[in-house]
Amino acid sequence: MKALLSTHSKRGLVEFASSLRDAGFELVSTGGTGAALRNVGLPVTQVSDLTGSPEILGGRVKTLHPKVHGGILARRDVPEDSAELAEHAIDTIDLVAVNLYPFIETVTGSDVTLADALENIDIGGPTMIRAAAKNFPAVIVVVDPADYEWLAERLAAEGGSLASVTLEERRGLAHKAFQHVALYDTTISQYLSDGDTMSAAELTFGYARSKGLRYGENPHQQGAVYVDPLASGGIVRAEQLHGIEMSFTNILDADAAWRVVNEFSEPAATVVKHTNPCGLAVHEDQPTAYRRAFEGDSVSAFGGIVGFNRTLTAATAEAMRGVLFHVIVAPGYEDGALETLKKRKQTLDEIEEDPDSWKVVTRRSPTKAQLNDLAFAIKAMKHIRSNSIVLAKDNTLVGMGAGQPNRVTSVHLALRVAGEKARGSVLASDAFFPFPDGVETAGEGGVAAVSQPGGSVQDEKVIEAADRLDMAMVFTGVRHFKH
Repeated sequence: MKALLSTHSKRGLVEFASSLRDAGFELVSTGGTGAALRNVGLPVTQVSDLTGSPEILGGRVKTLHPKVHGGILARRDVPEDSAELAEHAIDTIDLVAVNLYPFIETVTGSDVTLADALENIDIGGPTMIRAAAKNFPAVIVVVDPADYEWLAERLAAEGGSLASVTLEERRGLAHKAFQHVALYDTTISQYLSDGDTMSAAELTFGYARSKGLRYGENPHQQGAVYVDPLASGGIVRAEQLHGIEMSFTNILDADAAWRVVNEFSEPAATVVKHTNPCGLAVHEDQPTAYRRAFEGDSVSAFGGIVGFNRTLTAATAEAMRGVLFHVIVAPGYEDGALETLKKRKQTLDEIEEDPDSWKVVTRRSPTKAQLNDLAFAIKAMKHIRSNSIVLAKDNTLVGMGAGQPNRVTSVHLALRVAGEKARGSVLASDAFFPFPDGVETAGEGGVAAVSQPGGSVQDEKVIEAADRLDMAMVFTGVRHFKH
C-alpha cells in the first residue's frame, strides 16, 4: 500500500506519517514534505523516484505524471485498468494527503505582487485531490489535518486495511476535498476578478467556516458563521469578550449596528432591533449620545443591540445600567467599562408545532376552533418578518403586523388591517410579549385567544392582563423569528 503525502502545512504531519508507516504504508512524498519526514528518520520515496522524472520549472511540475495519477485513478474492480497499470509498471496509490499552497494568506498580506499571487496558485495539489476524491471508493483522500488522528487510529487498529474506513466515511472525506478545492479556486477567481462580478457569465462564492452559533434564527435551528477569506473586518471577525455564544439574529443585528455607527465621523450610538435602528444619536459626550439613542424609542430598546463607533467608556457603561441589551458592539472598551458590563446577566424554521404540547396559562381555555385557528396562524407567522403578529379567524388570515422594532406596534398594525374582523379572532406572536401592553391592546381590539412562546420575566403580568380581559392564552415554548 502506498500513501502520497504533499502538504504545505506540516501540522500533525509527522505523527500521521509515522502511524501510516506503522500500519504498513509505503510513504511517497514531494520535496519539502519528504524532507520534513526524513528529518525525523522516516523512510520516504521521493515522487521523482516514483515517476522517474525530475521536478522541473522550479517545482511547478512534480506530481503531474501518469505514475501518480494512474496510481490514484485506477478502478480496482476494472480488470482493464489493472492490466494497464501492470503494462506501464504503475503501482496503486491508496491514500492521498494534500493541503495547498497558501494563496489566501499570501494575497491578504501586505505588499503582495501579482507574481507572488501567481506562484502561490497550487496546480498539482488540487489535481491530486480531485483525482483521489473522484476515486473515493478505492482511495482515501485527506485535506484537513483534523482528520489525521481518527484515520490513523482506524488504520492502525485494522493493520492498514482500507476497509477499516467505511465507504460513507470515504465519501464524506471526498465531499470535504471537493469543497476545499472549490473554495480555493473560487478565492483565486475572486482575486483575479478585480471586483468586477456583475459582468461575469458564471459566478461562484466561497466562504470558510469561522465559528458555530448558539442557534440560528430560532433556538430549534442550527447556525454557523462563514466568512469571505479575502475580506477583512466586520462583526463576523470581531472578538467576543464576554457573554454566551451568539445566535444568528445577534450576528445580524450586531452587524446592522456596526454599519450604522460607522456612517459617522462624530461619536455615535445606536440601538438596533431586528436589523433596524430604533434609536440613533451623535454627540461628543458618549453617555449623552447613548441616552439620546435610547430615548429615541425606549420601548423598542428592550432586548436590543447597542453599537458605538468609539471605545466604550466606563461612564457609558454606567449609563446603560438597568436596561437589557443582548449585544454591545464597539471598537474597544475601557477596563472599567468591561468590568461593569461583565456583571450583566445574559440570557430553516421547519419545526412542527404540536397543539397538544401547548400550555394553557389563563383561566379560560381556547375553544377547539380557536386552537385550530392558532395552529393556522402560527404556520403563517413563520413566513412573516419579525416582530410578527398574525390575526386569524376561520383558518383565514385577517390581519398582520411585521418588521416593527417593538411588538405592541405590530399588534396595532394587525388590528388596523383586520378592522371589525379582529372581533373574535385569535392572535399568534412569533416571540414572547415583554410587557402586558401588547396583550392589552389585542384584547381591547376584540382578540379572543393568544398564542406566544412565553419565557418573559413579565409573563405573570401578561397572563394577568389576559385574564382581566377574559382572553385565552397558550404558551407554545417555541419562538419563530424570521429576519
